[in-house]
Amino acid sequence: MAAGADVLAVPPIDRIIESTLVTLAIAQPETAPAPVLLRNVSWRFYESFLSEVSSTQRLYLTYDRGNLEIMPPSPFHERYKTILARFVEQLTLELDIPIVSGGSTTFRREDLKRGLEPDECYYVQHEADVRETQEVDLTRDPPPDLVIEMDYTRHVIDRLGVYAALGVPEVWRYDLRRLEVLHLNAEGKYVPGATSLAFPFLPMVEVERFLLRRTTTAETPLVRQFRDWVRAKLAKP
Repeated sequence: MAAGADVLAVPPIDRIIESTLVTLAIAQPETAPAPVLLRNVSWRFYESFLSEVSSTQRLYLTYDRGNLEIMPPSPFHERYKTILARFVEQLTLELDIPIVSGGSTTFRREDLKRGLEPDECYYVQHEADVRETQEVDLTRDPPPDLVIEMDYTRHVIDRLGVYAALGVPEVWRYDLRRLEVLHLNAEGKYVPGATSLAFPFLPMVEVERFLLRRTTTAETPLVRQFRDWVRAKLAKP
């Protein structure tokens, strides 16, 4: 188990929610908070926790075969995942690429005993398959084509392993220094990819370059610069 995680026994759900929120409140807003880990919890408990917390708190829950990790978002985390999401939205708007935005929707499969919320996600190749879908069911619907994952927070559960089990074909992972593109291979493992599967024409080194400007450029002009680059370099005349 990774250092910094609090391991709790499993009392009634109302007591767990109360103690979890107290534990998470200790984290400083601009630092990477430590996750809370619950062991040996059932799928029914996980779904009950999802239902209870969704109405009171904004948390990322990762469930993997009996282990439940609870992580609060920090402003720092939200800032960068939102900027990268805005890049995707500008790219698809300027190039007229149909997408379905999934945000931080909870994706889960009871038969696999796994579930989580991505930082951001999109349907691109399978946009038409879920365009009219009100609620995605991964036993019949495809998983998101692209997931965005911030990687500066230390997780206890292997989130890439959960994405792989759910069949997500592509993950963009950013650790504030490097944007990594990961492809799911035939063995069910993520391997580095040179290009995006969702946007194979997109030079990922340029996306990384814009992300790294965030420390010296305000968000609005940064997104505008990215939009102008897309217009100049990728849009058809």
